[in-house]
Amino acid sequence: MTTPSLTTASTHYGVSESGYYGDFGGAFVPEMLYPNVEHLRSVYLDIIGESSFQAEFAALLRDYVGRPTPLYFAQRLSDFYKTRIYLKREDLNHTGAHKINNTLGQILLAKRLGKKRIIAETGAGQHGVATATVCALMGLECVVYMGAVDIERQKPNVERMKLLGASVVAAKSGSQTLKDATNEAMRDWITNPDNTHYIIGSVVGPHPYPDMVARFQSVISEEIMRQLEEKEGRTYPDYVLACVGGGSNAVGAFYHFLDDARVRLVALEAAGKGVDSGFSAATTALGKPGVLHGSRTFLMQTPDGQVVEPFSISAGLDYPGIGPIHAHLFSAGRAEFHAVTDDEAMQAGKFLARTEGIIPALETAHALAYLEKLGAKPDEIVVVNLSGRGDKDLQTYIGGVQERPH
Repeated sequence: MTTPSLTTASTHYGVSESGYYGDFGGAFVPEMLYPNVEHLRSVYLDIIGESSFQAEFAALLRDYVGRPTPLYFAQRLSDFYKTRIYLKREDLNHTGAHKINNTLGQILLAKRLGKKRIIAETGAGQHGVATATVCALMGLECVVYMGAVDIERQKPNVERMKLLGASVVAAKSGSQTLKDATNEAMRDWITNPDNTHYIIGSVVGPHPYPDMVARFQSVISEEIMRQLEEKEGRTYPDYVLACVGGGSNAVGAFYHFLDDARVRLVALEAAGKGVDSGFSAATTALGKPGVLHGSRTFLMQTPDGQVVEPFSISAGLDYPGIGPIHAHLFSAGRAEFHAVTDDEAMQAGKFLARTEGIIPALETAHALAYLEKLGAKPDEIVVVNLSGRGDKDLQTYIGGVQERPH
């Protein structure tokens, strides 16, 4: 594979020098964290722009992660929906999801910053596993914060993290899910600012995290362009579909198409039991601008600004906000955002398993569910980012794990 273009940002939708995507972004952090965040902001582009960094990153993506991941033409799925559907197989990465792209990049950055301890938050557990994996690879201490509810519904990933040498700490406040795990990780970072690097798993948090994560994940769309040229004689699809919680897999799949008006970018959020049911995580439908976890973005909140507890059968989408780049894409009308219910996602995941022999993560199943409503023409090309594999969700698929009670 070629060296990822980590220092190339989108012309119209990239982050500004002050850390904003349009009206969204910024760095809203406690005073004790400001030196850490500011130092990271001042050096990250120089570090990831170094030829030695890019060469090491590219080599690990190739030889350790197994990139490039295939762009698979799903014949039976295409026949059913009467269009041309490709699946970008991020589920075939080492650790089973796209998360490893970002954790590898950030662990290389952390080592160059002299950090000895790594913390992370995780919802579905895929980011936690990916962080534990790269910490084991590099010999660094790893602490992963995970909501107590998610620990129960994602037990296989919890065991993987522990086997890899990570400490898994339960977040027992609030809804005991991803939001609360993120809160706990932030508190840890405030307490240990000097020796600790926080590997945020999505395009959320204070600047420079959303931009940094987007650059590390942009390898996905970079490969899609090259693979489509080989398979179709053109570098762009008509549609790119991806699920969105915080939104790292979606940004990775969208990144090199952001300025290409020929490509419709379609982001699928978790409607839970229904957008208007009171049990949802459909941020763009239910949210409004506010500050969450260090950046200004769209989030679900009460009239007096308290965060509304999200709900989704999918642990990775059970988050009350979206990354600031997605808030900008939504506000600017560049990407379209739709909500998919738990039931629709469950059916779509099972359908892919029986149609193509691929069991997707429940997060990914939200994107697959929208194929029913997309309305793509027979000669159009649709790429669905298959962000993760469904091993971790088997008990939910077969009904062994019930949704979180309220």
